[in-house]
Amino acid sequence: MSDDMPKAKTKALPPSNVFEMPKFEIPKFEVPKMEVPAAFRELAEKGVAQAKENYEKMKSVAEEATDMLEETYATASKGCSGYSLKLIENARANTDAAFDLMTELATAKSLAQVVELSSGFMRKQFDAFTVQAKDLADEAQKVMAETAEPLKEGFTSAWKKAA
Repeated sequence: MSDDMPKAKTKALPPSNVFEMPKFEIPKFEVPKMEVPAAFRELAEKGVAQAKENYEKMKSVAEEATDMLEETYATASKGCSGYSLKLIENARANTDAAFDLMTELATAKSLAQVVELSSGFMRKQFDAFTVQAKDLADEAQKVMAETAEPLKEGFTSAWKKAA
């Protein structure tokens, strides 16, 4: 049904011809010239000077905190390296002891000698593990103390300066 009907043609106008914006001029307002009283000017100058002074203090504190954190990171990194070296040293000593035991067990002539070597090894290793654990705990405490002390001092100093 709609196929048989002729369609009406409409011609669209370009957007510029449909609606045209009116031309307005922005009025120019001049700020009246008035003098600020001297008391207000002094108050504003004091406020600006105090803001600059506080900014300089905070900038100094922030720079010190950054330096302190960099130093603390370097100390912690050095301490962790020392701790890791102790772990490697302990692992090497334990591995050497285990290989020595295996060599002795391979040359054992009787079951009684194997039991004697094994129990002696276990006693020595228990003592060695106890000493190693104590050394590692001491090392960890040393690293923590060396790392925490500069932080504590730095933050205390920074808060005193900021206050």
